[in-house]
Amino acid sequence: MQKLDVTGLRCPMPLLKAKQALRDLKSGEQLQVFVTDAASVRDFAVFAKLSGNRLVSSLQEGDTYIHVLEKA
Repeated sequence: MQKLDVTGLRCPMPLLKAKQALRDLKSGEQLQVFVTDAASVRDFAVFAKLSGNRLVSSLQEGDTYIHVLEKA
């Protein structure tokens, strides 16, 4: 699983960086994204629905949100 740390970045940068990272993955591979922007919860859910990629999980640990996306 590839990891991407975009903590400290504000919307829309976490999602844009995640989209760039997903381009380098093969279908079925997963990307774990660490984000501190609370808007990312909504943004990643909407992105997954619109892009066809799967949002495997979204959880919060302290001030950090951890989203796992699986490339379609």
